Amino acid sequence: MRTIAIMTRVLKELIRDKRTLALMFIAPVVILLLLSFIFNSNSSTNVNIATVDLPSALYNNVNDMKHVDVYKYSNKKAAKRALNNDTIDAIIQKKNDNYDLTYANTDSTKTAAVKQVFNASMTKTNVSKMKKQLVTTTTALAKLTGQTVPINTKISTPKITNHYVYGNKDTGFFDKILPVLMGFFVFFFVFLISGMALLKERTSGTLDRLLATPVKRFEIVFGYMLSYGILAVVQTVIIVLATVWMLGIQIKGNIISVIIINLILALVALAFGILLSTFAKSEFQMMQFIPIVVIPQVFFSGIVPLDSMAKWVSDISYVIPIKYSGDAVSDIIMKGTSIWSLGFDISVLLGILVVLTILNIVGLRRYRKV
Repeated sequence: MRTIAIMTRVLKELIRDKRTLALMFIAPVVILLLLSFIFNSNSSTNVNIATVDLPSALYNNVNDMKHVDVYKYSNKKAAKRALNNDTIDAIIQKKNDNYDLTYANTDSTKTAAVKQVFNASMTKTNVSKMKKQLVTTTTALAKLTGQTVPINTKISTPKITNHYVYGNKDTGFFDKILPVLMGFFVFFFVFLISGMALLKERTSGTLDRLLATPVKRFEIVFGYMLSYGILAVVQTVIIVLATVWMLGIQIKGNIISVIIINLILALVALAFGILLSTFAKSEFQMMQFIPIVVIPQVFFSGIVPLDSMAKWVSDISYVIPIKYSGDAVSDIIMKGTSIWSLGFDISVLLGILVVLTILNIVGLRRYRKV
């Protein structure tokens, strides 16, 4: 009977807690719907290929492939400029009787797709050549009575050379998502620690006593952000260095720039955690924010290719902080981009940080007793 009484009491408390019920029953459904939209969208990889001095037959065969856009360039220099500007994914150039292929290789899926397209086009071109030779030889045989004309169906195999702007032939999908994963772990742990810590301050009464003093609300917010920010700095540096050295990731840019971007993201996570902790009444409720706040960050951060989603789904990524840090860190790691050229991504992250900080200052008003 005592067990039943305890069960009844707990159930009554849960039923009265509408937020917990919503997070338990509605959040999983929302996440499953997001997964459905993401993974049931167009999974084909679209690639842009530049060609230089490519034979018309081979060019037409490449152009006829599905999910491929082909652009002609007069020289390799112009094509390379487009490659560096992310306009194209690969360059196919004919040199004498051989072919040079240059891949951006920042997305191994697109690199593999270009190789597949080129091999299929070469096979189709060679088959067409063999058919033409066979027709020509057959016609000659018909004109020459009693003579045997050898049929030459041998096609010389050109040499194909592959070049990679980033990494090498062993660079895989994990290398592409690693900059995003790095930011995700920074965001997740800083968000969780800061939210839990401030929640403990509030439930223990420390925050109430502090708010009863003449201390300004912005001073309290900045004080918490600076104190937890020091921990966030140490944690971020450890995560970045461990990711780079233990996993052996190749960085074309400056590792200090990678740390700076992730530090800004850590401050965003810190402000986010403090803000959401004001809406939670217990550690249990704080944990329940993770499926709503943190998990969608993974889906729309770039780990799943955004160009394969429906436009309205991919547009959600524009309000995801990890997307901007992931784009910036990816450019630094894979392209060697200077941090001074990443003004847009950094500005968006700083803008989110300012908005969240203002909301934290305003949010403290509800706890001020005097």
